[in-house]
Amino acid sequence: MAEDSGEIDFCTLGMFIIDEIEFPPPKAPVRDILGGAGTYSALGARIFSPPPRSRSVGWIIDCGSDFPPELRETIASWETGALIRETPHRLTTRGWNGYGENEHRAFRYTTPKLRLDHQALSNTRLLWSKSFHLICSPLRCIDLVENISALRSQSPDKRSRERPLFIWEPVPDVCTTEELENCSKALKCVDVVSPNHAELGAFFGKNTDSKEHVDYRQIEELCDQWLHSGVGADGQGGIVVRAGKDGCLIARPTQRKWLPAYHQSPNKVVDPTGGGNGFLGGLAVGLVRGGATPGLENLEEAALWGSISASFAIEQVGVPALARTPQGESWNDTQVEDRLSDFRKRLEGYVQP
Repeated sequence: MAEDSGEIDFCTLGMFIIDEIEFPPPKAPVRDILGGAGTYSALGARIFSPPPRSRSVGWIIDCGSDFPPELRETIASWETGALIRETPHRLTTRGWNGYGENEHRAFRYTTPKLRLDHQALSNTRLLWSKSFHLICSPLRCIDLVENISALRSQSPDKRSRERPLFIWEPVPDVCTTEELENCSKALKCVDVVSPNHAELGAFFGKNTDSKEHVDYRQIEELCDQWLHSGVGADGQGGIVVRAGKDGCLIARPTQRKWLPAYHQSPNKVVDPTGGGNGFLGGLAVGLVRGGATPGLENLEEAALWGSISASFAIEQVGVPALARTPQGESWNDTQVEDRLSDFRKRLEGYVQP
């Protein structure tokens, strides 16, 4: 349960879901896996937040009558600022994931979902987070930003009058040309928008894939259109396009740069579920903590953190294994600082595509 004191660096309004994952034969399906955008984005932030800073990672978990005890133990071991809500009158939100060729993923809910909104933050310390991860449609994004801002301004709690950072992850099914106008409005409300390359293309009715890699020039051109129409309240916001094995593009009015993915071998990617959400958790805490002052000047550093978080999320089915050693925490027997240091060294020889 979240404590009453202490700062919150990150809060996600992504849902907690218990996953069942079905792979192409002969790989056996797995059940009762920690999942959902909320879980993986919180994990991405938590990877860069060893205790006591782990308490600064905020997320909301609605536990139904069927909540497995072993998942409670895993969540407790992370020592986050999770707000755990017991809902014994319902089943926990569950989802089925099916994977086909080229990592194509099908998804459906198998129990009724319990969506989170701004009201879930009311009278909790999560309301005072320095950053918020929103995964939703354009109009819902606008609604959430306005309502979170209103709740903060109306509260008698004077914890912080500084505007938090809003990081928006558009949901795939609303990345359509019909939603482009609403998307342009939403872009002006947030600090960073982060679709994957296919979602970016879908807003414009364009295909951003080419034969071996993504279509780098097409992606850059579409980002330029977004920047021209304005990202952020002051027009100085950022775009981070996640492009799977081809890394990511960071774009601001004064900056455009590709960064590679951490894992360069497909053999290292066991299950891509949650990689994008994990990236955004790492990105968010990188924006908050990655430089002398929180904000968009840290976007490149934050994208490095995001890439590292994503790398841990996709190395196995489910979440990575946390261990505590005399040298500090490790995830999958690797220390985060070592992986970040290795990534920086490799970047020295990276050539922009």
